[in-house]
Amino acid sequence: MSSDVLLEVKGLKKYFRVRGSLFKKVRAVDGVDLYIRRGETLGVVGESGCGKTTLGRLVLRLIDPTSGRIFFENMDITKLKGRKLREYWRHAQMVFQDPHTSLNPKMTIASILLEPIRQHKLEVGDEEEFLTKQMELVGLGREHLYRYPHELSGGQKQRVAILRAIITRPKFVVLDEPTSSLDVSVQAQILELLKDLQRKLSLTYMFISHDIAVVKYMSTRMAVMYLGKIVEVGLSDDLFEKPYHPYTRFLLSAVPIPDPKVARSRQRLVIQGEPPSPINPPPGCRFHTRCPFVMDVCKKMEPPLVEVEGGRQVACWLFAKR
Repeated sequence: MSSDVLLEVKGLKKYFRVRGSLFKKVRAVDGVDLYIRRGETLGVVGESGCGKTTLGRLVLRLIDPTSGRIFFENMDITKLKGRKLREYWRHAQMVFQDPHTSLNPKMTIASILLEPIRQHKLEVGDEEEFLTKQMELVGLGREHLYRYPHELSGGQKQRVAILRAIITRPKFVVLDEPTSSLDVSVQAQILELLKDLQRKLSLTYMFISHDIAVVKYMSTRMAVMYLGKIVEVGLSDDLFEKPYHPYTRFLLSAVPIPDPKVARSRQRLVIQGEPPSPINPPPGCRFHTRCPFVMDVCKKMEPPLVEVEGGRQVACWLFAKR
């Protein structure tokens, strides 16, 4: 693994057993290979149910993988347990989608923020003075420390959730749709805050969202997921300018354009049907049941994720050698 790569996963899989069945399993993540360089933001985008959040939880070891390997700073963390796993969590944290449920309603903001400090036994000196300085990082003040979550607005709660994730000064943060539960007027403020914190604290992000326009704004590189698989990876600007995989083209064609004239002239790619069940995915390419460019080979063989140019990787038989 290259020295500038912070995190890498190889052949990562996570299957969930279906309740009431001995044999049926949900293939939430089904053979993912990717890496994240230090200081960059890797955006992970796809429809609801494609496995984005499960992937984020796997790389943080919040859930155990079915198979595959996870490397952090060249160390295999796939089977870490106990003290060593807690040590990893000091350097890798997560901001969850909904701050209303991720913050304990019975604890004050000060208690919520001190919990990871005490868990990792970090020395901070005067706790109130330390927390006051930390609150300034996310645009909050001392007066918020002794309030309860229900006394804060949605945007303020998410700022607390972000601060809780970075208060131990981690190197890597998974952001699981951190703005989707917020008012539109607040979303832009939170995105700018995340960018500002990344610059100040040299953070590396995995940014998960179903909104490909937001992912482009936040990310250096982008990985497109479909039904547990990565189907395209590349620099965000390149992927927006020239998408290769039919599913990526579909996602981009669905992005609203504010100019009516441009919107009318744009060719929309219409894809029929719903995603197949992750319990029983189709053979061959997972996307072939909805793809307008489907060929016979797509129905029989799964396309490999191959590099086509300049670091761009695509899993599609239109580009892979047979």
